[in-house]
Amino acid sequence: MPGDKEKPAAAADEALPHLDFSTFVLSLSHSALINLGEAPHPETGKAAVSLPMARQTIDLIGMLEEKTKGNLTGDEERLLGQILFDLRMRFVELSKAK
Repeated sequence: MPGDKEKPAAAADEALPHLDFSTFVLSLSHSALINLGEAPHPETGKAAVSLPMARQTIDLIGMLEEKTKGNLTGDEERLLGQILFDLRMRFVELSKAK
C-alpha cells in the first residue's frame, strides 16, 4: 500500500533536526571538534586528532563568515563569530602542545 511506505520516511524526517543556517554551522563546528580530538568520531567512538582536517573545517567556517557578511541575523552572526573564536583558540592551543 502506498501509505505504508510513506510512514517510515516521515518518521525518519521527524528524527532529523530542523535545518537552518545555525544548524549547518553547528554541524561544521562539531566536525572540527571531532578532528581536534574534542569529540569521539561517530564511526569509531574514539577521539583522534587531525590538525589538517580541523584547520580545513575551521577555514571553511571562516569562508562562510566572509561570504555571508551582511546577510545574517544578529544571532547567526554572533554564533558564527563565537564558534570561530572558540575553534581557533582550541586549534592554537593544540598546535602549541604538539
